Amino acid sequence: MIEIGIIGGAGYTAGELIRLMIHHPKTSIKNIVSKSHSGELIHLVHQDLLGEMKNVKFNRDLSKKIDIVFLCSGHGESRKELNNISENIKVIDLSQDFRIKIQSVFNNRNFVYGLPEWQKERIKKSHNIANPGCFATAILLAILPLAKNKLLKKNIHISAITGSTGSGRKLNDTNHFSWRNNNISAYKIFQHQHLQEIEQTIHQVQNNFYSKIYFVPYRGNFSRGIITTLYTHSVLSLEKNQEIYKEYYKNHPFVKISDINIDIKQVINTNKCILYLIKEKDQLIVISIIDNLIKGASGQAVQNMNLMFDLDETCGLRLKSVRF
Repeated sequence: MIEIGIIGGAGYTAGELIRLMIHHPKTSIKNIVSKSHSGELIHLVHQDLLGEMKNVKFNRDLSKKIDIVFLCSGHGESRKELNNISENIKVIDLSQDFRIKIQSVFNNRNFVYGLPEWQKERIKKSHNIANPGCFATAILLAILPLAKNKLLKKNIHISAITGSTGSGRKLNDTNHFSWRNNNISAYKIFQHQHLQEIEQTIHQVQNNFYSKIYFVPYRGNFSRGIITTLYTHSVLSLEKNQEIYKEYYKNHPFVKISDINIDIKQVINTNKCILYLIKEKDQLIVISIIDNLIKGASGQAVQNMNLMFDLDETCGLRLKSVRF
């Protein structure tokens, strides 16, 4: 069994990770660290785990006898935590601390950007993974087949809406029910932090892409999920584009191409990304949906762990959506 440690155990991504690990056939959770809830029963914080985590408490410190640690703390905290983690322990970081190439080396650790649909073989050989951001995952999966085939010629325009869990568990003005309910708003227009990793990845896949990426993110009045719509110039027919996408993802079990329009409930509680392609005049439109807490965070982290330990990529992640 793979011995698991989790740091930052009280947040949404950690809660999802615990739920996935409890039912993973090849893992055992050694300890869960939360400085703010140390000594408290885990099921009193993650109340959906009542019955699964009976009498289990948050720890103050990480056990040294683990195989891999998941860093689920806030952005900027992972670098601090790494100072206390042995180099023999594998790391998957769910923050943004190591996603950008110039920040990916720290304390003799070289972090690989953990998007399996792009660089699965590198992940298999890696000791340290920087888990992609949720928006970045949904957007890159919609773009990768075009970039791989050097088909990006002009600007890419993107809009995407995410649920409230994307803001994390800490309360802020835009997380209040009375603000979020029956409401929607744009934020960080053209300046969202995930743009850096999106642009970095596209330029690595298609090094002759010189156009712009314009991204408008929205806050949605629902709890979880992301729906992304992007469009860009394409001289190819819809059928040819569909063929390119299906060929690219034929060996990637979590990405599906739909022939009919899609909606967020198809992917909630799963590690899937579903894509739907439309062609209007000279514009290819790609709609992408994921669960921001699963494929956009904890599920993808488990997928990366499976690859790092030479397990079936889908192990512990054969999940059905909560459709209704």
